[in-house]
Amino acid sequence: MSTFRCFGTGDELYEAYHDTEWGVPPQASPDERELFERLSLEAFQSGLSWITILRKRPAFRAAFAGFDPAVVAGFDETDVQRLMADAGIVRNRMKIDATIANARALLALHAQGQQLTDVFEAHRPATRDVRPNSFAEVPASTAESVALAKHLKRLGFRFVGPTTAYAAMQALGYVDDHLAGCLVVQ
Repeated sequence: MSTFRCFGTGDELYEAYHDTEWGVPPQASPDERELFERLSLEAFQSGLSWITILRKRPAFRAAFAGFDPAVVAGFDETDVQRLMADAGIVRNRMKIDATIANARALLALHAQGQQLTDVFEAHRPATRDVRPNSFAEVPASTAESVALAKHLKRLGFRFVGPTTAYAAMQALGYVDDHLAGCLVVQ
């Protein structure tokens, strides 16, 4: 019987994220908007706590046009300056530039008849037989996340190193790192 939530307990927003979103694949769509959003937010999270990003997610959605890749790909220097002045989001020029570049890379991938979902799927690791007992047993990156990061960079994506790629794999359900005994584990 599941006995605890492996993270997020005590904060309603974090609990909801843990219980209903972390490890759940995004809704399929031709523009892969939700996947783009989640990958973008993982990059913005780098060096920060995830709860910070969750609390700012509504502002990120407003600032980045609902993470519509076609709109974000068209952002120019005026948009970058607007984003840099937006106190509701993480104002990091490299991460903002990367998000715009990633929207363009996603559109280029789609123009080639490919989907980002398939890129992630190609790097899915084998399912573990035993769940970790603590997050100390969960790696920051794996051979698969290293390969995914390299593949994404070849496609023109930025700010997607092995650790960010692994965090995205966790968040998107390509890796299940809920701990043994977690209430979400069936």
